[in-house]
Amino acid sequence: MIVAGFGFRAAATEASLLAALGEARPQALAAPADKAAAPCLAALSRRLHLPVIPVPPGALLAVTTLTHSPRIHEKRGTGSVAEAAALAAAGPGARLLGPRTVSPDRMATCALAERKDP
Repeated sequence: MIVAGFGFRAAATEASLLAALGEARPQALAAPADKAAAPCLAALSRRLHLPVIPVPPGALLAVTTLTHSPRIHEKRGTGSVAEAAALAAAGPGARLLGPRTVSPDRMATCALAERKDP
């Protein structure tokens, strides 16, 4: 299973998230629980016909990310919201497929995590 984790600003749009996602084809979307119902993410979920997995704050803290933003670490306690959300939502044994990507408008980030089921 591949999960696309998102971090985004309040002003992000569906287009911001879609640009950060690029050509990836995940099986689920994930974001911090407090942003999981954001209109931009709900719109992307409807467009792609994918579920949104809300990630609780404690789960974001429990994973190690490839990238590190001091501002995000201070605000959220993790180096990358997108990377942490993807890993936490994908579950135990998940791995990042690469570092987060940033939308051209700098409003959203996306990271992909994969968990191989036995």
